[in-house]
Amino acid sequence: MKLVIFGLSISSSWGNGHATIWRGLCRALASRRHQVVFFERDVPYYAEHRDLTELPGLRLCLYPSWEEVVAAARAELSGADAAIVTSYCPDAIAASDLVLSSNTRSVFYDLDTPVTLDRLRRGEAVEYIGPRGLRDFDLVLSYTGGAALTELRERLGARRVFPLFGSVDPEAHRPVPSLERFRADLSYLGTYAQDRQGTLDALFLAPARRLPERRFVLGGALYPQEFPWTENIFFVRHLPPAEHPAFYSSSALTLNVTRRAMACMGYCPSGRLFEAAACGTPVLSDEWDGLDSFFEPGREILIARDTADALEALQTGRDELARIGRNARERTLAEHTAARRARELERYLEN
Repeated sequence: MKLVIFGLSISSSWGNGHATIWRGLCRALASRRHQVVFFERDVPYYAEHRDLTELPGLRLCLYPSWEEVVAAARAELSGADAAIVTSYCPDAIAASDLVLSSNTRSVFYDLDTPVTLDRLRRGEAVEYIGPRGLRDFDLVLSYTGGAALTELRERLGARRVFPLFGSVDPEAHRPVPSLERFRADLSYLGTYAQDRQGTLDALFLAPARRLPERRFVLGGALYPQEFPWTENIFFVRHLPPAEHPAFYSSSALTLNVTRRAMACMGYCPSGRLFEAAACGTPVLSDEWDGLDSFFEPGREILIARDTADALEALQTGRDELARIGRNARERTLAEHTAARRARELERYLEN
């Protein structure tokens, strides 16, 4: 099967979670003998932080403008079995028009469903969805399950909609030796987002202030100068994906914080959650509906609703934390790998 994808970015993981998801999926699809052509607009922001240029089974097409690539895109579609347009693709509407005018199966994959729906509720424009919504696509996939699937049908006219959750590539994320510079009693890896700040303050910054003898490590991009650092918080600027396993493997416990729109919608596990679990690192997560569908609280993951819960988690013995990490890794390898999602995608397309 040949798939043509019009997406945000697969070449750079800087400031976006789409890249690592697509890398795992494309590698899994290639292992199942599928061909993938990925169209990505070549913008300076990602070009300056490009951390992937090739992948087995993937043909990456970086283009300067839609006008300069439309002929090549049309040619690729003529021999494709399916084409996927994603949320936040900078040329999503033009790409959608092209895909819908072709003879291939058309798919829209919303990797940001809670954000999409939240903007629609507030009457804001969604720049990656055209005036006809999603009603013309043969298939709509959502990174978020639960009530989001119904809302995609009702608000955007999606006719066939299914969840395609985040995943992890266990070849890229696995237990590795720890590194001193990443050593942490509690770590957090994530791009700065204002709508996560309240939860991050309660579950990470407040415990750091309360436990000055403990070591806290934060990694990510776009953190402002006025971020409320403390002396026991060590900052690691943007980490390329290749360093994520060492980051997690050096943590006694790592924190997962969900963006507000996603937490409110529920059934929206972040890729970071699966990455940490695949490394055998115990995870402390904020609470949201559907979390127990992916990991069993207390056995495979710890939940924190406030600072007191986070402090209690930090008092958990190392043996118990290690047990939780092993259980989470086992669950992840069984249910949340990129290979599993690739098989789900195949099934949706074949049906």
